[in-house]
Amino acid sequence: MTASGTVKLKPGDTIGILGGGQLGRMLAMAAARLGLKCQVFSPDPDSPAFDVVLNATCAEYADVEALELFANDVDVITYEFENVPAATAMVLAARRPVLPAQKILETTQDRLIEKDFIKRLGIGTADYADVSSVETLQSAIARIGLPAVIKTRRFGYDGKGQAIIREGDDPAQIWEELGTKSAILEAFVPFEREISVIAARSADGEVQCYDVTENEHRDHILKFSRVPAAISDALAADARAVAAKIANALDYVGVLAVELFVVAGNGGPHVLVNEIAPRVHNSGHWTLDGASISQFEQHIRAIAGWPLGKPIRHGQVTMTNLIGDDILTYEQWLTVPGATVHLYGKGAPRPGRKMGHVTEVAPAKRK
Repeated sequence: MTASGTVKLKPGDTIGILGGGQLGRMLAMAAARLGLKCQVFSPDPDSPAFDVVLNATCAEYADVEALELFANDVDVITYEFENVPAATAMVLAARRPVLPAQKILETTQDRLIEKDFIKRLGIGTADYADVSSVETLQSAIARIGLPAVIKTRRFGYDGKGQAIIREGDDPAQIWEELGTKSAILEAFVPFEREISVIAARSADGEVQCYDVTENEHRDHILKFSRVPAAISDALAADARAVAAKIANALDYVGVLAVELFVVAGNGGPHVLVNEIAPRVHNSGHWTLDGASISQFEQHIRAIAGWPLGKPIRHGQVTMTNLIGDDILTYEQWLTVPGATVHLYGKGAPRPGRKMGHVTEVAPAKRK
């Protein structure tokens, strides 16, 4: 810490990471290359991030004593997942800088609050409505129309906590199956493609955006990311501008991902924001091998108070997620020229579990 209260780490200092999954693992590996140490806090004793750090804390996020000891051992704290319990963030923020800041979690943990925030910025989203009962759901359907997507306001990811409502469906039954008292109904967006922007912002307000990524999902889970996205330069610039506007409005420090839809319109295609992820993101994994600086190193630089890098893409890049039993094909990938295999060190594969990824880089064609 400097006298002004801003974070300025030096080599040898320690970063605390909340969460021990593959994102925490890759953050710790990026930090190590820069001479920074990491300590991981996770309640899961089998956390893959534990394998790459010297010190780890295995405790529940509600364990105040463990949190205090963890905070005492580190110089700044970050996280690999956005659903950090509010009480956990409060305990830690009272002792060490937490980046991105706690107030950002309050915005991005709740889909309704997040949508309202985006709307206030004048950025387009799908039409949406707050839903708290069968009656309000029926009113929302009457206004928004069908098909529509209902999502829990909190704790949903990879398609969990959401359902599509179509003509002929029973809204009351879907509401009961969702099992929540707070949800958001969103108009179904007939998008041309799904894209994302990985952006980094430093404490002094510098923003660096990576090239726009085009994403393909299978069973609501990201399967392929391709860079650059097959969109016009003007639309790509619009997408990056949206991400930068969001990062600045949040006074963000670190890496975030903005997921967007490309939608056809009378004046040509335009973008609508789907979600904000206040962390490094699966659709940015291509940057590990396909860019001059990875999203993980960029995040470490930002929270350490170090200069951001200007990311330069090495060529056309495809990232393939190894999900569930896909991991059993890792040896085949090792024989593919130009492919780089990343295995996360997790246990037995399960359907829907991200076990690793492969990056393929095709050098840019010379003009």
